[in-house]
Amino acid sequence: MTSRQALIVYRDELLGASETFVLGQAESLSSFQPFYVGLRGRSGLSLPESRFHIVGRDGLIGKLQRARFKLLGPNPSLVSMLAEKRPALIHAHFGPDGCNAIALAHALRVPLVVTLHGYDVTVDDGHLPRLYIQRRSLLKSHAAKFICVSDFIRKQAIEKGFPVEKTLVHYTGVDLDTFHVRPMDSRSPAVLFVGRLVPKKGCEYLIRAMARVQAVIPGAQLIVIGDGPLRSQLELQAAAALNNYEFLGEQEPVTVRDWMNRATVLGAPSVVAESGDAEGFGMIFAEAQAMGLPVASFASGGIPEAVADGQSGFLVPERDDQALAAKLVLLLGDRVLWTKMSEHGRARAIRLFNIRTQTAILENIYESVLSEWNGKTHVQTYSDRTVVIAQTIKSLCTFAQSRSL
Repeated sequence: MTSRQALIVYRDELLGASETFVLGQAESLSSFQPFYVGLRGRSGLSLPESRFHIVGRDGLIGKLQRARFKLLGPNPSLVSMLAEKRPALIHAHFGPDGCNAIALAHALRVPLVVTLHGYDVTVDDGHLPRLYIQRRSLLKSHAAKFICVSDFIRKQAIEKGFPVEKTLVHYTGVDLDTFHVRPMDSRSPAVLFVGRLVPKKGCEYLIRAMARVQAVIPGAQLIVIGDGPLRSQLELQAAAALNNYEFLGEQEPVTVRDWMNRATVLGAPSVVAESGDAEGFGMIFAEAQAMGLPVASFASGGIPEAVADGQSGFLVPERDDQALAAKLVLLLGDRVLWTKMSEHGRARAIRLFNIRTQTAILENIYESVLSEWNGKTHVQTYSDRTVVIAQTIKSLCTFAQSRSL
């Protein structure tokens, strides 16, 4: 049996509960062994004990360690430790994280692959991290490949100046053995929302729609899984408008799957936020279809690529809560339609989002990058390092100036 090549999966924070798409994809690789590196740990997903490294400790020392990594690159001991694993490449998730991984890729002399998920190419520059804006041109030139989670995101990336020849679309897969289908007979008349409680996810529009739904179907229930800065505001809105709802906060993936098998509809009406933040794809849509759970959402961002309108769910104009309510009522009340959409959704997930198929495609992307990389001579030039140091000095001067005002 051929030994697996080492792969560094880089994320600034390892790993939030909602980022099962990062962990699931990496752990499904067959030709590569993932090793996770991040600036700090997060309470969320459990990582393999022997295969992750956090750069910064707790407290002031940790802050200094993280600042050094972001501004000056990895320290020699980290480079030496990772070099012993002989990684073939680095795969960073999100654009800002990719910028922070440039120096590490240079130090290890391996190619850098970056997945663009959404906000990194849709949000207006005024709402993005300053260091990302300053180093974005460096990322565009030094990353070997940019994987876009949808065609929508690829178009957004190209509009932001990412090289056409370096960008490609790849849908993240879903484990079809984990996401099981349950028939409608065992489901309650519940509409399920899963996501961060932020403007982009559009939960306020779902609450408005559910008020209309409950006027027609009094037993309909709204279940909200997730947390975020809008939670208190949304709970007040629900208390004033609904008679049957629950906010369950952040939950483990197994609990989310359980609710996806108990609910009748996934209501996930994402919108484009004032900052420009838009839904790049939305893994919850692929997961819902894998579980035979029809979707009601807005035709926003990359959602039309994730959901087949009229086949595995309904997509209505963005922010139209009246149209959304009508589709929710239809899915809650029409058993024949529900069954048809449930079956189509599962079949679509098998065809487009099977994690085994999608991971095999991802490994082919890695091999293509490595083949091209190994055919070239790579020397970390002084000019590269000069650019990073110059940008670091500029960042520090800007920060010092802002503090003196």
